[in-house]
Amino acid sequence: MTDSPSLASGVSELFQLLRDGVPRTRAELAKSTGLARSTIAARVDELMRMGLITAVADKVSTGGRPPSQFALNPAARVVIAADLGASHATVAIADLAGTILAESSEPIDIADGPDAVLSWLLDGARRLLAQVGRDDPAVAAIGIGVPGPVEHSSGKPSTPPIMPGWDGFDIPGWLQAHIPVPVLVDNDVNTMALGERATAWPSVDNLLFVKIATGIGAGLISDGHLQRGAQGVAGDIGHVHIARGGDVPCTCGNRGCLEALASGPAIARTLRATGVEAHTVNDVVDLVKHGNVDAIQAVRQAGRDIGEVLTTCVSLVNPSVIAIGGSMARVGEHLIAGVREVVYSRSAPLATAHLSIVQSATGAEAGVLGASILAVEHALSRDVLAAGVATV
Repeated sequence: MTDSPSLASGVSELFQLLRDGVPRTRAELAKSTGLARSTIAARVDELMRMGLITAVADKVSTGGRPPSQFALNPAARVVIAADLGASHATVAIADLAGTILAESSEPIDIADGPDAVLSWLLDGARRLLAQVGRDDPAVAAIGIGVPGPVEHSSGKPSTPPIMPGWDGFDIPGWLQAHIPVPVLVDNDVNTMALGERATAWPSVDNLLFVKIATGIGAGLISDGHLQRGAQGVAGDIGHVHIARGGDVPCTCGNRGCLEALASGPAIARTLRATGVEAHTVNDVVDLVKHGNVDAIQAVRQAGRDIGEVLTTCVSLVNPSVIAIGGSMARVGEHLIAGVREVVYSRSAPLATAHLSIVQSATGAEAGVLGASILAVEHALSRDVLAAGVATV
């Protein structure tokens, strides 16, 4: 057993340097940390014994024995990642570098309740684990995005409007009864923001990800960190009242919310009122792609409505990038053009001088990529790793 708190902490700190995957020699690690080579050697040996780092191809030597290099071993453990939507779900297995090794997507109904949906998640995850040659003990953590507000500290959904039967349900507890590892649960748009930033905008520290689908929400990366707010509901822009909202009822119980006019189902309802057959998000997307003028105009107006709320967001948090994702983003430029029209005309010139409003680069993969990042970041965090070293 490693019983030295200083060793456990030191091993954890050294590992954070090696997590970027860049191979380094013991001498390079000693130089960058200022620690003695003997101390570095002891910590490297501990990380090697734990399997978290591995020796990689030797560096070219200038004479004598080539120095060994060490880097993160992505295959040491795996994480389970899941993106649960109102009508779809994806579950995946990822390595410690966040690379997706296997995944599966299926239509689901989140209203079927937690037992049915989480059973689907668990069964799917175990099938994928077997597919990549791993099993439950190889899992380091589980990350999940759900389509509603979440109390992040407990992982319990909090009065989610489109998740009947989920309010206060102990998602981590249910899963840990089957796979006893840390379970991280967040609003799906937060995981999407993490996935989009890591994949498409790694050098951008201020990014707003907007999901437009059955509901509307935003995930905020500010100063390089995901911002959840005091109760975990930061970015809940779908339930902001808009000028055109009037008395239109919303699923949240209020009237005139952005989501009630600009979400996929709301656009479909608007089209049906004009005699156009549209009942789902997919119907709206298909109509737009086939050049239906009514659908294009309805989508453009939805973009303007969303832009109305985002104008305030731009003034408040000053992002460099607004990425538009979710199933409605498949309509492409028609939606984004409406957003740009309002944001660029109503925001302060300084706030929009270098602002990019773009379609999500990660598309349908954003949520599951972000869920894997959520799990990996926790599993390899300083405190968790130090605790693991101390109990070995």
